[in-house]
Amino acid sequence: MNEIDVHEAVTQAHREEWARVVAALTRRFGDLDIAEEAAAEAFATAVERWRADGLPPNPGAWLTTTANRKAIDRIRRENKRDDKHKAAQLVNDTAPPEPLGAIDDDRLRLIFTCCHPALAMEARVALTLRMVGGLTVPEIASAFLVQRTTMEQRITRAKAKIKAAGIPYRMPSAGDLPVRVSGVLAVLFLVFNEGYLASGPDSDPVRHDLTAEALRLTRLIRALLPDDGEVAGLLALMLLIEARRPARVSADGELVPLTKQDRGVWDAELIAEGHRLVRERLAAAAAGAAPGRYQILAAINAVHTSAGDSRDTDWSQVLALYDQLVRLDPSPIVALNRAVAVAELDGPQAALSVVDGLAEALTGYHAYHAARADLLRRLGRGREARLAYEQAIGLAGNTAETAYLTRRRDELG
Repeated sequence: MNEIDVHEAVTQAHREEWARVVAALTRRFGDLDIAEEAAAEAFATAVERWRADGLPPNPGAWLTTTANRKAIDRIRRENKRDDKHKAAQLVNDTAPPEPLGAIDDDRLRLIFTCCHPALAMEARVALTLRMVGGLTVPEIASAFLVQRTTMEQRITRAKAKIKAAGIPYRMPSAGDLPVRVSGVLAVLFLVFNEGYLASGPDSDPVRHDLTAEALRLTRLIRALLPDDGEVAGLLALMLLIEARRPARVSADGELVPLTKQDRGVWDAELIAEGHRLVRERLAAAAAGAAPGRYQILAAINAVHTSAGDSRDTDWSQVLALYDQLVRLDPSPIVALNRAVAVAELDGPQAALSVVDGLAEALTGYHAYHAARADLLRRLGRGREARLAYEQAIGLAGNTAETAYLTRRRDELG
């Protein structure tokens, strides 16, 4: 097995197995640091061993067994003599784990552990992206628009707080679920977004392993909280976005924008399921239940996926939904997305005025410069558009998006 094959095999195993291995180790040893470091050591060992011995029949089981041994080795090294007996017991610990909740899913328990209310919301999201999503620190920093060192410190402090506070690795009680779920939904949406448009240049532009895992866990939470509107909204949102995945990247490896996608290859079953959930939430809103952020985003995507052709998109309805969303979430990214609808209804100049007002807040965000470049292009301001494309290319990490932006820039001459 050559070095490239080994790298690809380990990369694929990492995508598929990281969360499962970390969750299993956390369940057994009760320590996030041990779980993360032992998993990382196991994957590093895989690079060496698989190159020499070939790919094992069951890579996931190999990684779990190796990670367990690494964790035990670390405990043995760090514990004092009085604790050796306890460490030795871990080697032969074959007792079945005790039931830990209505849904027996290690990764879901790990998410709720990382999303404990004792942690600040940003720390919850960052820690879970690392421990459950398997994202690298640079990828997480990119998602938060912060420096890598800032994100490293945030994750380290979060793990230390979990350890010091003795936060348990278990599903919260039924009464605690509604309070805890908002942080969990935020995490799952960011994991899904990283899969839908990966931020790292060394990964596939679309990571189906992450979108599939986010969908799976969201379905589990929906089973726990079937009457929660935001859980239903997030599930609908993911389904409607995931339905478009087959049309997201061209055969040449370029990102395909929504308006140019082949709608005939969209997944009709996922769209139908997403639309059904959106209709349920619209009925609840008509009965007086105010929709939340994810429900509104799902409704926006329902409008897009209802149009057989991009020219048939009801942009006035999209803008009205964004107006509603801005009242709930007046963030600059929401304002940027709203500007896209403004451009379709009121023209690129009106939208550019909105976008230019977001410069200070979004100067490090590639999508800001990409949106601005498109508006300048439509206004015939080619030189300025080219400069904006170059700024977007410099900030974009996704290979398919970089290819698309580069072609658009080069078309300007």
